[in-house]
Amino acid sequence: MEGAGAGFRKELVSKLLHLHFKDAKTKVSGDALQLMVELLKIFVVEAAVRGVRQAQAEDVTLVGVEQLEKVLPQLVAPGLLGLWALAEAAAGKQA
Repeated sequence: MEGAGAGFRKELVSKLLHLHFKDAKTKVSGDALQLMVELLKIFVVEAAVRGVRQAQAEDVTLVGVEQLEKVLPQLVAPGLLGLWALAEAAAGKQA
C-alpha cells in the first residue's frame, strides 16, 4: 500500500475530529491524530477496493456512486463505528 497516495493532512483530520466532539475543549494528542490519519487512509483505500470488486461483479468498467453505495454498509458496521468512539475516548484522556 506504500505509495498508494499522499494520505490526509493532519490539520484536516483534526478539524473533522473536532467537529464531532461534544466538548470544544477536547484535545487530541499527536499520536492519536496520526492514528486517525492512518485509519482514515485505510478506510478510504478499503472503500475503493470494495467498490472495484463490486463493479467487477456487476461487469461495469467504471466504479460509480452506485457501487460505493452498495459496499458502504459493510464499511460502516458497528465495529468500525466503535473506532471513532475509541478515538474520542483516547482524546478525552488527553484533555
